[in-house]
Amino acid sequence: MDEIDVCETFVSIQGESSYAGFPCFFIRLSGCNLRCGYCDTVYAYEAGRKVSVEELVKECAESSMRLVEITGGEPLLQDGFSALAEALGNLSGRKVIVETNGSQDISKIPDGVISIMDIKCPGSGEADAMDWGNIDKLSPIDEVKFVLSDRDDYEWSRDVVQKYSLNEICNAVFFSPVMSESGEELIADLGKWIVDDRLDVRLQVQLHKVFGMK
Repeated sequence: MDEIDVCETFVSIQGESSYAGFPCFFIRLSGCNLRCGYCDTVYAYEAGRKVSVEELVKECAESSMRLVEITGGEPLLQDGFSALAEALGNLSGRKVIVETNGSQDISKIPDGVISIMDIKCPGSGEADAMDWGNIDKLSPIDEVKFVLSDRDDYEWSRDVVQKYSLNEICNAVFFSPVMSESGEELIADLGKWIVDDRLDVRLQVQLHKVFGMK
């Protein structure tokens, strides 16, 4: 029986992606290979508790949530990830999404499970870790997000979107400002830059942080 190293499970409001605003059952797996400067889940770096795939699927079913997210940490690092994602996808009426940092091979994500893939900007300190081969593995149901720290990150991200024609190969592309003390100013600036460049992306604010939720 496959076991997964789990940091926590909980029900909250989905704060990102085109599914933002929906109640969601979250499975946060432990361990991450990156150390982004703005990381807000550093507690997930450490080992968690071993839980069987069967137990996690049962907990998900009992939550009654139709939307399920596997996140981390970096969930694709774990050997049991694919089995978990497939088992959750087989639950009737569930939509399963996986948040991944872009450094791991997303072909590990089963068909029908939605990838929400980060492309790490230079401001994260981890841009060099990106597996650019993942661009060719995105499907029409997948989504991509950029978390931006400043104007330099914006220009870099804009160029990536245009170079790879991201809007033509996935469901949506999101630009999200790092939430900090200057977050409000960056949100306004980011909106202006997107409009000025007529860039075909969505400005996204992390709802769970706005409302002080996980």
